[in-house]
Amino acid sequence: MARRRKKSPLRAFKRRLSGLMAIVVAGVLALQFASRADEADTSIQCPDNISAQSLLYVKTNTDLAAVDVDYGAFAVNFNPVMHQPNWVAWELTADETSGPVKRHSKFAPDPQVDGCAETWDYSYSGYDRGHMAPAGDMKWSAEAMKNTFYLTNICPQAKSLNTGAWKRLEEKCRQWAKADSTLIIICGPVLTDSIREFIGDSRVAVPQRFFKVILSPNAKPMRGIGFVMNNGTVAGGIQKAATSIRQVEAITGHDFFSALPDSIENSVETQNDFHFWSTIK
Repeated sequence: MARRRKKSPLRAFKRRLSGLMAIVVAGVLALQFASRADEADTSIQCPDNISAQSLLYVKTNTDLAAVDVDYGAFAVNFNPVMHQPNWVAWELTADETSGPVKRHSKFAPDPQVDGCAETWDYSYSGYDRGHMAPAGDMKWSAEAMKNTFYLTNICPQAKSLNTGAWKRLEEKCRQWAKADSTLIIICGPVLTDSIREFIGDSRVAVPQRFFKVILSPNAKPMRGIGFVMNNGTVAGGIQKAATSIRQVEAITGHDFFSALPDSIENSVETQNDFHFWSTIK
């Protein structure tokens, strides 16, 4: 019968020592990683002196005609030549994602704004009256809801966009606002593209593309993302439409979130991680 080898006490000790060292090294690496994560959080958090109002400010492309209109719940930079907004900006908080106000559905021109389209400009055009600031974000206020139906907040959108990827992104924003407490959202048509089509007696320009930029100022670290969608069916959905805020700036000529310190603005505006946003519940 074969004789069993006795275990060497020295060999067993070396194995235990090796295992202990592995645990120590893993612990040190974990602490270093956590430390780096904490440093990253600190470096791209929104400074206390930066207000939501200042984050809504956009340096508008100076090649575009522009009139500022303040509706309280959202701000519109209106283009009286194109008869639609250059951009619309608003803050969406977790509390504002729901409310008692039922959808108001009566579109109307704003009589206080020169160049505003008329409701019949859209009639039989083949295009939906597409909200920029969505009615669904204003369920907390009857007045805010009503104001989203002014045509200063409306653009000609293909139905496949308005009821497709654009609507799904609006729903995602409400989901993200619930998770993060606050979002800053700015969106509009890409009016730097050549305009090939007009509708109605007012000759409302039909954009070829739309953009949306989203900032989560209270997240740690702060997050940002952009989207650009064709005015039609969006192949690949909102994930394929995701891009960086910096890329949206290059396309539109607008400058977003300039109130942030340069280092933080650069970090936030160069991000494009839809997978991370998509996992937020």
